Amino acid sequence: MAGVAGCTTGALTPDGDSFVYQGNPLIRDRHTADPAPLVVGDTLYLYVGHDEARGDEMFNITEWLAYSTRDMRKWTFHGPIMQPTDFAWASRDAWASQVHEKDGRYWFYTAVEHDEAQGSHGKAIGVAVADNPLGPFEDALGRALVRNEDTDGPHHWDDIDPTVWTEDDGTSYLFWGNANLYTAQLNDDMVSFAESIRQIEMPDFVEGPWIFRRGDIYYLAYASMNEDLGPDERISYATAPSIRGPWTWRGEITGSAANSFTIHPGIARFNGEWYLFYHVGTLTVGDQPGGLGRRAVAVERLHFGDDGLILPVEQTEAGLFSN
Repeated sequence: MAGVAGCTTGALTPDGDSFVYQGNPLIRDRHTADPAPLVVGDTLYLYVGHDEARGDEMFNITEWLAYSTRDMRKWTFHGPIMQPTDFAWASRDAWASQVHEKDGRYWFYTAVEHDEAQGSHGKAIGVAVADNPLGPFEDALGRALVRNEDTDGPHHWDDIDPTVWTEDDGTSYLFWGNANLYTAQLNDDMVSFAESIRQIEMPDFVEGPWIFRRGDIYYLAYASMNEDLGPDERISYATAPSIRGPWTWRGEITGSAANSFTIHPGIARFNGEWYLFYHVGTLTVGDQPGGLGRRAVAVERLHFGDDGLILPVEQTEAGLFSN
């Protein structure tokens, strides 16, 4: 990791609810994690979790926040779009999410802690929907789409980190998981499955899958761990000729995040360029230094070789604009 350690809030340039990008981390006035970009017309929206852990607390992610930009330089903060308890069946934990547009509606897939008093224990995937990328979002199902009991995972947080893809014919798929990678085709209603949940074997998979397509190639980026390389997550990827596979592991996109055990990819093409969003643990906000539960979203350009494979990404302090 080059040159991101020790960053503080001093470089933020506020302008009402807007600020100018001045390198990484991107957002510098609060701790944010699990970036999920969405491009709608001439605007890129960025959804993040709000890290509010203090001291030695591991995670305290209280709400999902939204930002937007039209040029990657000037960003606007739109505030929170939802809290976990906006799902009446959930108790806490605004874990990783993705907003997906289909047929003019905006579907918010996310992971929360299920309320034990309502029949399930552990992480679950909920779905909210809105007619605008900034909401208001409302629970689209009234219950969890996926509960811990619906999959045969090794622990009670294996159903997290949803990512969604819709084919040109309108068929949509959900991918998610921690330790195990799961997928299933969605029905047209976007809140039920058209098939049984199945598992995909993926080398070193930990969590944070993100699906996208470039030309005829499908890409699956994810947080991986290879203990021979170190104890922290890195971002790896696989490619396939179809959304249903077969998936071929292609190696690493970028290494581990500075001062953070976790890392989380969010990838989008905007204004003709590809971008990789991720998070690091280097930002100090007030009296709270960066770390595992106090992360900070960053962004780099993503480039591809002539063969369609992703070129390695160096994580930098300069980020998108070096001058």
